[in-house]
Amino acid sequence: MENKKLRMGMIGGGLDGFIGAVHVRAALMESQIELVCGCFSVNPEISLKSGRYYSVSDSRIYGTYHEMFEKEALLPENERMEFVTIVTPNHLHYEPAAMALDSGYNVVIDKPMTFSLKEAKSLKEKVEKNGRILALTHVYTGYPAVKEAKERIKRGDLGKIRRIFVEYSQGWLAQRIELLGNNNAGWRTNPKLSGKGGCVGDIGTHAWHLCEYVLGQKVIELCAELKAFVPDRPIDDDAAAFLHFENGITGVLQTTQIATGEENNIRIRVYGEKGGLEWQQMEPNTLYAKWLDRPSEEIRIGNGFGNLSNLAKWNIRVPGGHPEGFIEAFANIYRNFALTVNARSHNETPTQEMLDFPNVNDGVRGLQFIETMVASGYSDDTKWVKWIE
Repeated sequence: MENKKLRMGMIGGGLDGFIGAVHVRAALMESQIELVCGCFSVNPEISLKSGRYYSVSDSRIYGTYHEMFEKEALLPENERMEFVTIVTPNHLHYEPAAMALDSGYNVVIDKPMTFSLKEAKSLKEKVEKNGRILALTHVYTGYPAVKEAKERIKRGDLGKIRRIFVEYSQGWLAQRIELLGNNNAGWRTNPKLSGKGGCVGDIGTHAWHLCEYVLGQKVIELCAELKAFVPDRPIDDDAAAFLHFENGITGVLQTTQIATGEENNIRIRVYGEKGGLEWQQMEPNTLYAKWLDRPSEEIRIGNGFGNLSNLAKWNIRVPGGHPEGFIEAFANIYRNFALTVNARSHNETPTQEMLDFPNVNDGVRGLQFIETMVASGYSDDTKWVKWIE
C-alpha cells in the first residue's frame, strides 16, 4: 500500500489552549498525516497566529469552519483536506462533525463526542449512512501497557474477572479558578458549554472507557454520586460510582478534579480468580501482575521481555527505558486511524491492529455514561440506574 500522507484540516486547537498542539504533534509523529488547513479559533487573530505557528499557508487559515468547508471544496481533489480533526469545547463538536460527514470527510474528534446523547446518535447515523470513519481520542487506551493488559485479560491469564477499580484524580479545580479568566476551566465548568457532566464528562468518560476497553465488557447499570464541592460551582467536580458489567463483573469508579495536589493520576486495577493487573499513567511503561501462587511480576514495555502481545508491540516505538507517554498514546490513535482510512481507500481490509482505536460507538456510549451517571448521581436516594439507551 502506498504511504500517502492524509491531508488534515483542524477546527479549534488554537494557541490559547493546550490540547491543540498535542493533537498536531501526535498526528504528525508517524509521517502518515500532514496539516494543510484549519480554523483554529473563533477569534480570527488567534486562528491566524495559530495556523502560522503550525506552518499552515495563510491562504488556508480560515476565519470560520463554514468558510473552510466551502473553500476547501473548491480546491483540486489532490490538494484539499481529506479529514477533519475537531478540538473545540463540547458544545461546538456536533455541527462541524456533522458537516464534515455530510461532505464526505472522515473525522477525528475529542471526547466526549458531542454535547448531548441525541447529537451522538445523530453522528452515528451519519457515519453509517455516509460510510465514513470517526475516531474518538480516548487517549489512555493508546498506551502499549494498557493494550498489553487488554490482551492478557482476553486470553484468560487472570481467570474469570471479578472486580475492577478505576480512579482518575486531578486537583486543578480545587478552587474556583474559572472566575479568574482561565479559558479551559471556564467552559469545562459551564453546563451550557460542557453538557450535563462536568468532571464526569471531562475525565470520568476516560475512566469509564478505560474499564470497558481493558475488560472487553460493557457496563449495564450503575449507582453514582455526583457533587460540586467548590461553593457555587454549577456542575459536578467530583463523582463516584459502583458499576455492574456484563458477565457478573463489578467495579468501582472514582473521578475528581478537587483532589488538592494531584496532577493527572489515572489508575486501573483488575482482579480475577487467578491474579490481578495494575497500571497507572504516572508510570506508563510498567504493568504489574499479581498472583495467588507466585511472586508479583513487573512487566516492562519495550524491552522484549515478558512475551508481549502483538497488539502491544504494534504500538511500541522505542526500546525499553525510553518512556512512551501522553503524546505517543495520542499518536497511536491518529496512526491507526490514518492506516485504516488509507487501507479502505485502496479497497484493502485494515488489520485488527489498525482498527484498534475508539470509534463512533464508543462516542455514543460515552454520552450514555454521562446521562446514566447524572440520572443516578443527582437522585435524592441511592439509586441503581440501568444503562440509558
